[in-house]
Amino acid sequence: MTAVHPAGIPDELPEGPAARPRWAVAARHLWRNKLLLLAVIVLLAVVALAALAPLVAEYGPNAMRISRRLQAPSAAHFFGTDEFGRDIFSRVIHGGRISLAAGGLTVLVACAGGVLLGVLSGYFAALDGILVKVVDSMMAFPDILLAIALVAVLGPTLSNVVVALGIVYMPRVARVVRASTLVLRELPFVEAARALGVPTHRILRRHILRNLASPITVQGTFIFAYAILAEAGLSFLGVGVSSETPTWGTIINAGQQYARQAPWIMLFPGLAIVLSVFSLQIIGDALRDALDPKLQKEV
Repeated sequence: MTAVHPAGIPDELPEGPAARPRWAVAARHLWRNKLLLLAVIVLLAVVALAALAPLVAEYGPNAMRISRRLQAPSAAHFFGTDEFGRDIFSRVIHGGRISLAAGGLTVLVACAGGVLLGVLSGYFAALDGILVKVVDSMMAFPDILLAIALVAVLGPTLSNVVVALGIVYMPRVARVVRASTLVLRELPFVEAARALGVPTHRILRRHILRNLASPITVQGTFIFAYAILAEAGLSFLGVGVSSETPTWGTIINAGQQYARQAPWIMLFPGLAIVLSVFSLQIIGDALRDALDPKLQKEV
């Protein structure tokens, strides 16, 4: 039985008959998307290899064997070796742990800050003008240039790269959340809650944030892909994490001077980036289409 607030507002929004079909249609739409299933399988494989890297890799990511330097892919070294004889397969899957972690943490930072800015801007009209100008000013800078500037100020460490990329992509989330909040605050159930004297923090938590889950999830998927690319770009340019730390970007950066002699050094980490980013983009597109309210008409 649903608990009722003293002011007459239920503690939880009832799931009306239209809510269940919408998610049912979304689930059916996702299940029928064969390209999405392939993307999920590829992404899970990349994540699994990265997570199990110490168990899967035969060699350490920084173990040097000069006698085996610049060897082509073989049964002993699936992805070949680099100029120091380090196993590229081991470095790629260990580097995936850093690159994927940087992407995931960037999503958390960007969504946390973006949701805060977006909800405050969309719900409180007095703050809207100021916050919109702040967000627009941040979006006026190209993503990679703003990230380089922030990392240069903060320092080239993994945590600072995450903070910098989180700040860079925060405005994207803020704009989406603001637009959704502007619509939600005018809906009858929110107006009824305000009329009955429900505290603002309760309205934001129970009625606004709960209904922002879909757009935040979709936007977070895209930001995950953008962050992996941006981290690799920063590392390739030498302004990301330390070159001694194996990430997909640092491996490509180290292998560029051997591009003709040993192209596999750049090929395999680049392939890992492409597979991860494309998979995330496909998943994001599928989620955006599946969670489209227009799908309710298909029920």
